[in-house]
Amino acid sequence: MVMKATMININEAKTHLSKYARLVRQGKRFILCDRNKPFAEIRPLVVDADGLRPFGLAAKVMEVPEDFNAPDSEIEGLFGGGNDGEAK
Repeated sequence: MVMKATMININEAKTHLSKYARLVRQGKRFILCDRNKPFAEIRPLVVDADGLRPFGLAAKVMEVPEDFNAPDSEIEGLFGGGNDGEAK
């Protein structure tokens, strides 16, 4: 069951931060607004029994290519790296 989020303005959240933190710990969700325009969601983290966030939250949402960690001369050049790996 997904709880409906309550909209609160940033000033209200700042003034009563402890109250909203307690409610988030209890599972409540809030939409944070600036001048009544939503810009962020405050909700409890999903954690496993050890208190850790589960691994693979983006599984089946995105794929990491096999060459993800392969050197890229264009990017190395942007950071002053050359073929010898030393900064210029």
